[in-house]
Amino acid sequence: MEKIILHDKEFVLSITPAQIQDAVSSIAAGISSDHKDDNPLFLSILNGSFMFTADLLKKINFSCTVSFLKLASYSGDASTGIVKELIGLDEEISGRTVVVLEDIVDTGTTLKSIVAQLKRQNPGQVKIATLLLKPDAFSGDVHIDYVGLEIPNDFIVGYGLDYNQLGRNLDGIYKILPDKAGQPG
Repeated sequence: MEKIILHDKEFVLSITPAQIQDAVSSIAAGISSDHKDDNPLFLSILNGSFMFTADLLKKINFSCTVSFLKLASYSGDASTGIVKELIGLDEEISGRTVVVLEDIVDTGTTLKSIVAQLKRQNPGQVKIATLLLKPDAFSGDVHIDYVGLEIPNDFIVGYGLDYNQLGRNLDGIYKILPDKAGQPG
């Protein structure tokens, strides 16, 4: 599908499934090289990163564990700027390597909150892996260790990302098209 409609917005294919899988493979190779002897805890940030996490872990060939943290900072197609924790971490991380798995990093607000929460639990180290990074929107002071793809500051859906809960199941990533007045959607 080249174009899709979700609710009242139109989107066009921006990143193909093959490009996504190449980016996931690249991240997996980097993590494997750096952490194959660490037995890391992969911490998947829900809901958006569930597809990225599943595909990434299929490419990890060493001992590891996975857990999930559910946060919310979006309403519709815009960030609220407020990070709400909906499901918390229940794993012991003291002294462990924790690899945070994000679907997308834009402003960095959510990531900053996650790293601060984790550091209070004395992990051995915290690493960040994101499938997508919006460098033009990123204003965080958190180091991102593994980046799959850098993208423009467009609103996107697919491969776990949603617009009002629709579009997560798409295997490609789609960007919003401007409406006739030139505004997004």
